[in-house]
Amino acid sequence: MIIQTISDAKSLSEKIAGNFATPRFCRERKIEISESLRLLENNPMVPACIEIITARAGSSGHGLSHARKVAIDAGAMILIEGQHVIEEDNIKRAVVLAHIAGILHDIKRSGKNHARRGAEEAKKILRGFDLTDKEQESVVGAIGNHEAFQPCTNLADPVAQLLSNVLYDADKFRWGPDNFTEMIWDISGALNISIEILLEHFPAGLKSLEKIRGTFRTFTGREYGPDFIALGLKIGERLYKELEKEHLRDSPPQSGGGRF
Repeated sequence: MIIQTISDAKSLSEKIAGNFATPRFCRERKIEISESLRLLENNPMVPACIEIITARAGSSGHGLSHARKVAIDAGAMILIEGQHVIEEDNIKRAVVLAHIAGILHDIKRSGKNHARRGAEEAKKILRGFDLTDKEQESVVGAIGNHEAFQPCTNLADPVAQLLSNVLYDADKFRWGPDNFTEMIWDISGALNISIEILLEHFPAGLKSLEKIRGTFRTFTGREYGPDFIALGLKIGERLYKELEKEHLRDSPPQSGGGRF
């Protein structure tokens, strides 16, 4: 396959990813994922959240597809783990909060400290929603805690803490196969990054994936998260080899017999 553009590289990545099974979470938790999707599609606050993030889309590359997947998986994890923390009558309401947090979590994705800045923005947005003060605080707290490799604030309320943890884990699930089939291409396109620059940063990106493996916060995240990351690493490592080989093949010969 001839690789000349970012679009070509994305097609190669999708082809490589197609050789692997879907993550275990997607196979083994279909019931909870389906129920979370049903609740999301019937949540009247979700369209308002989608309208907001669509209107404010910037150059982060983390668009609606990413936000929607995070929201659905966060809701599914509430259904899985909520029975141990939340009264049965309140679980579906907690799923609603997970969906809102998932859709809004990257609203300030461009720039540094995006979780903290996103929480501040979400606090303003949620004042117009049909949520109690406590519910708003829970969503804001979850968004503020979702950034990788940053300090996490422990929340006093157990439900708020669970919401925070599932949002983080659902977001980090996307560091698996999605990282190489969607996210890096969206970011590369938005920032006009060349294949050469992408290759330059690829090894550091793979190391970041290795580091995220041990950071999952819920039982469900620790059970399924490493599988997402392992699949992502397999896809990423194979993609890197293919792109590097293609790049070297197209590069002019160097004096001295090669790279090394």
